Amino acid sequence: MRIVLVGYGRMGRAIEAAATARGHEVTARIDIHNAHELNPATATAADVAIEFTGPGSAFANICRCLDLGLPVVSGSTGWLHDFPEAATRCRERTGALLHASNFSIGVNILFEVNRLLARLMAPHPEYDVRIAEVHHTGKKDAPSGTAIRLAEQVIGELPRKEGWVDHETGDPADLVVDSQRIDPHPGWHRVTYRSAIDELEISHNALSRDGFAAGAVLAAEFLHRRKGVYAMKDVLGLGEDTPPPAVGQGR
Repeated sequence: MRIVLVGYGRMGRAIEAAATARGHEVTARIDIHNAHELNPATATAADVAIEFTGPGSAFANICRCLDLGLPVVSGSTGWLHDFPEAATRCRERTGALLHASNFSIGVNILFEVNRLLARLMAPHPEYDVRIAEVHHTGKKDAPSGTAIRLAEQVIGELPRKEGWVDHETGDPADLVVDSQRIDPHPGWHRVTYRSAIDELEISHNALSRDGFAAGAVLAAEFLHRRKGVYAMKDVLGLGEDTPPPAVGQGR
């Protein structure tokens, strides 16, 4: 498979190593210095693009790939208010788009466990819930896309939570998401339920970027020769999922 990397920072380099190890070829590396090279010639010479940039450029990059007829796997976060438009654009062009806030197999299993746990905790209002996450200081969005996804899942199952916030408010209807940026941490997420008598939590701790990179390549392999809009649950054959959040913050 021939891959265009859109975004060639730390994640882009990790993806290149993972793709090469699986026998794929990276045909182009696009970043802010050569953005003009994401063009028809580059698209024709590739089978799929893997896009890891940032909130300010992801949507434009994805649209550019779709306009060029290039299937695109995106791991950028912080732009999901534009996701419905990207999905519509993909369908209108009979293209292929796969977005995930996190490509780690472990995190995607955490999503399934998180939803189930929230459903089980719904009848027990004596438990409050909060989410915490830590990433390296180079991460451009806070909270992370993964933390927002976890929060949206909890809110969807717990009627007593109306939205998430990134600071303490004292309002029991708010789900607090606490974000920290500490180098060189690749990513840690925790969902904690606490009552006056006990505490229950689920968490995922990334030990390196390798799991994210391998998952992105796996997603690209899945998307190759497909049409439509997909998520990581489709790649892994997991259960029913919620769509990406339409807004950046619940309250």
